[in-house]
Amino acid sequence: MESLNEKIEDLLTRLNRVANEETLQKDNQRIRELEAISMKADFWQDTTVAQETMRELSALTAQQKEIEDLKSNLITAKELLTVSGGQGSNGMEAELAKLEERIASLETLSFLSGPYDRGDAIISIHAGQGGVEAMDWAAMLLRMYLKYASKKNWGAELFDESKGEEAGIKSASIEIRGTDAYGLLKKEAGTHRLVRQSPFNADSLRQTSFALVEVLPVVAEAAKKEINPDEIEMETFRASGPGGQNVQKVNSAVRLRHKPSGIVVTAQSERSQLQNRESALKVLAAKLYLLEEAKRVENERSLKGEYKTASWGNQIRSYVLHPYKQVKDLRTDLVSNDPDAVLAGYLDPFIEAELKI
Repeated sequence: MESLNEKIEDLLTRLNRVANEETLQKDNQRIRELEAISMKADFWQDTTVAQETMRELSALTAQQKEIEDLKSNLITAKELLTVSGGQGSNGMEAELAKLEERIASLETLSFLSGPYDRGDAIISIHAGQGGVEAMDWAAMLLRMYLKYASKKNWGAELFDESKGEEAGIKSASIEIRGTDAYGLLKKEAGTHRLVRQSPFNADSLRQTSFALVEVLPVVAEAAKKEINPDEIEMETFRASGPGGQNVQKVNSAVRLRHKPSGIVVTAQSERSQLQNRESALKVLAAKLYLLEEAKRVENERSLKGEYKTASWGNQIRSYVLHPYKQVKDLRTDLVSNDPDAVLAGYLDPFIEAELKI
């Protein structure tokens, strides 16, 4: 009974640490602000902004309800333990384990403090050198993130894909739509390494492949409108992927080049040139936002004497399928001996560890 009491007290302490008075006041104030905005007569004139507002309001309200529910359950558990004198402790242990999982989720979310952490994400995957092996590896990573999104009940949409000649993909970009998507996924950015027996080699030789993952936030509509149209050079071309006669015969794909920065983005999954331009503009706005953020961080690091150039060689995770099975994150040293589960989208332990760095 004493250990169960200690467990309940520990969980209450952890919950109060996440849901402290300052945080609750800040969230309550934001809820009031969003509710006031949603009551305005012209609120739904801009449906995109309105939907973003309502989703933020819904997420904050749900989080507040979760905190209240957890506190109530823990207090009830403490009272029941006192009344029962420790009887039925097995059932109590199981219930506390479930409550601990929910508190751990809140602790993870407490690390999300960036301006776009609560919003959607854009993931771009690029095959490294290595021909068909690297392109197949890029396709495997694409499936992994789509499966992760599915497990989270998030929406996912492919809006750019360049297929490999024999197998896999040269590159692909997907938009992940869900609360906290960018905050949870942003540290997946970097080089991912695969070691396995090659399925494309008759001798089944061991092969090492690399792919680069970019993670971008879906920035506010205002940020897209701030881009000077005169600084964008647009080119249209025929989409290279599958999609029927319209996709193949009409110049529906769009390539945008931002002249001041040299950033180039493409979109080609939609049949409409206008829709592809909108998707490309969304990626461009996100890349420009991260470029400014990178400049700010680099300036801070240079002032402190801490500067490290981002490069292709900065590996974040290694996936080994042969001669042994292991996935190791090189930043957190977290190891999984079940790479099949990881590649099937079970990324939560890695993501939670990454956020705490």
